[in-house]
Amino acid sequence: MTPTLEQLAINTIRTLSMDAVQKANSGHPGAPMGAAPMAFVLWTRFLRHAPSRPDWIDRDRFVLSAGHASMLLYSVLHLTGYGLELEELEQFRQWGSRTPGHPERGLTPGVEATTGPLGQGFANAVGMAIAERRLAAEFNRPDHSIIDHSTYVLASDGDLQEGVQSEAASLAGHLRLGKLLVLYDDNHIQLDGPTDMAWSEDVLRRFEAYGWGVGRVEDGNDLAAIEAAIRAARGDERPSLLAVRTHIGYGAPHKQDTQKAHGSPLGEDEVRLAKEAYGWDPDAHFLVPEQVRQFMGEAVGAGNELVRDWERRYDAYRDAFPADAAELKRRFAGTLREDAFSGLKTYPVGEELATRNASQNAIQALAGPVPELFGGSADLSESNLTLVKDGGDFTPSEPARNLWFGVREHGMGGTANGIAYHGGFIPYAGTFLNFSDYMRGSVRLASLAGQHVIYVWTHDSVGLGEDGPTHQPIEHYASLRAMPNMWFVRPGDANEATQAWRLAVERRGGPVGLSLTRQKLPTLPRTAELAQEGVARGGYVLRRAKGEDAGKAPEVLLIATGSELQLAFAAAETLEGDASPISARVVSLPCWEAFEAQDAAYRESVLPRDVRRRVTIEAGATTGWERYAGDEGAMIGIDHFGASAPGGTIFAKLGFSADRVTDTARRVVRDGLRGRVPTLDPGHQPAGLGIGESLPSGSSAVAIGGKPGAASGPRGDAGVDRTDSSDPGHS
Repeated sequence: MTPTLEQLAINTIRTLSMDAVQKANSGHPGAPMGAAPMAFVLWTRFLRHAPSRPDWIDRDRFVLSAGHASMLLYSVLHLTGYGLELEELEQFRQWGSRTPGHPERGLTPGVEATTGPLGQGFANAVGMAIAERRLAAEFNRPDHSIIDHSTYVLASDGDLQEGVQSEAASLAGHLRLGKLLVLYDDNHIQLDGPTDMAWSEDVLRRFEAYGWGVGRVEDGNDLAAIEAAIRAARGDERPSLLAVRTHIGYGAPHKQDTQKAHGSPLGEDEVRLAKEAYGWDPDAHFLVPEQVRQFMGEAVGAGNELVRDWERRYDAYRDAFPADAAELKRRFAGTLREDAFSGLKTYPVGEELATRNASQNAIQALAGPVPELFGGSADLSESNLTLVKDGGDFTPSEPARNLWFGVREHGMGGTANGIAYHGGFIPYAGTFLNFSDYMRGSVRLASLAGQHVIYVWTHDSVGLGEDGPTHQPIEHYASLRAMPNMWFVRPGDANEATQAWRLAVERRGGPVGLSLTRQKLPTLPRTAELAQEGVARGGYVLRRAKGEDAGKAPEVLLIATGSELQLAFAAAETLEGDASPISARVVSLPCWEAFEAQDAAYRESVLPRDVRRRVTIEAGATTGWERYAGDEGAMIGIDHFGASAPGGTIFAKLGFSADRVTDTARRVVRDGLRGRVPTLDPGHQPAGLGIGESLPSGSSAVAIGGKPGAASGPRGDAGVDRTDSSDPGHS
């Protein structure tokens, strides 16, 4: 029997996917083979998209949460006219291609989100649906609906097993995000084998409990049933999950419905047999029948007409509401209003304020002139201080300014990424810095995809006090700084915290994490004048040493971040007031990533290579500070877990005081102290942590563990130039 044109198109998607995986000898052929019919129905009968205008504001969003099925998406994008040429499919998973193993936003036209780690795309889609609802509430007017689109997801069994999905789905159900529809590729197989080896829950009942509408399609090849289910779900005011029973590796006689079709090429013989089962030429590779190309290519003209219709409506909207139209255009262009930072405060010397409180003031000052700033906290708003006062709450009936994420850090991170992907907003998400671990997968993907997300991470050191080591971040500074394209900012006083927000709002091409204190910090001299440029550059000279104005080099550099900046400043004052004075420059280094992006001349002006005696001070792991301490410097940090006690007591017990910084600097200059400086009293630690490695406080020996004074880059002492790979690939 001659297949219909629609069946021919579906089989084209299947065979392109099979051929690409086989040619690459790597990939996941089974899911595209089974899910091709529902993808076809969605893309040809429901999805409002414009291949020639993939950035059209009011397009529907499609997220392939099952990112391992990337060839399904690449095949559809090729056929529907997104400019993804057949040669790109032939170069699947190869160096420099636009068809990487998992979809990457910004690399491939039509890819809405960087997916791969399962569950992430699902959470991203929740964020997109939230963004659509809020944007519609802000800009739509009676008789002028210019924001009205849906978000669709294709998810796998694996997506629905991941915890990030559960967090995001719970939030979506609570908010009744009716324009969110998830197609569940219910093929009963995961990488290790049948899903029932590890999974026996009733997924649809779980989603009903979340507050979702649910449905089931018994035959994943029944196009009419799939269409009817989608059409019914679109009429539901709740988000919808449709379980579509498919067969992984459909048509492959020896591998269908087995894990052998999941994560490996089928093999040439099995590919031939599958093609024969489809009525396909088994000797043809990357075949696109001309009638399929024409049929699927109609999406280009249809999309152009959708855009033209929207632009006519937008023109009428602009005539009726010119200010709103201009604001919408500005938002999606990613530019800021000229008065964006006009309300930011400057704090006088000596005023004591926790940097989380300065952050709260900054959020409030930015709320008016930066209306695209949009977010909330993971049930810690009274601690993170993230609320926009008088901004209203985002609820099922009123999509206002403040998002309540609940205790869902990972879901919050994935949702924030989705808001950023959608466009029109600068999302922010708050929790304790220690709990950034719970959202790390989402933070990493924001960094990889270059998404503009701001993280408000408070309680950023052992200074948070009595909650103890379970809540006290130690290794987090180093861990987050190690993440490519992640800017981690640890401001030292209220003025630096204010300017950290400016840096975070202005940055493009990646996320920014703000590391903020619970405890009050004094406002330091000169930050009011220097912090704006200094924080923007990532590091600056806060206090020049005595004699520098006359051309004399300082004898020691005191380099600090965050709450420890005050210790460096006080120590410099004491060192220069001694009977045998030591001239000391204080360098604030709140954002290493921004600092290392500066030119060599500026970095040299802040950290001159000839000044080799240095002390770095930070209440966290010393890992990474070698690049700034250099061969002849010392590092004051914490290389073990914290303790439960008032914050002031912890700092005193561990030796974070101006006196100790002063003493360390003297010993660096006069006695040759270098490397890690052990804490005074590591406190009670669980067995097996190796605390016995710590040296007594009176020792002048070198670093604990590792080679003393090891430099991390070709600059050695200054440590600000790093050798990158000669070709980083597509970044």
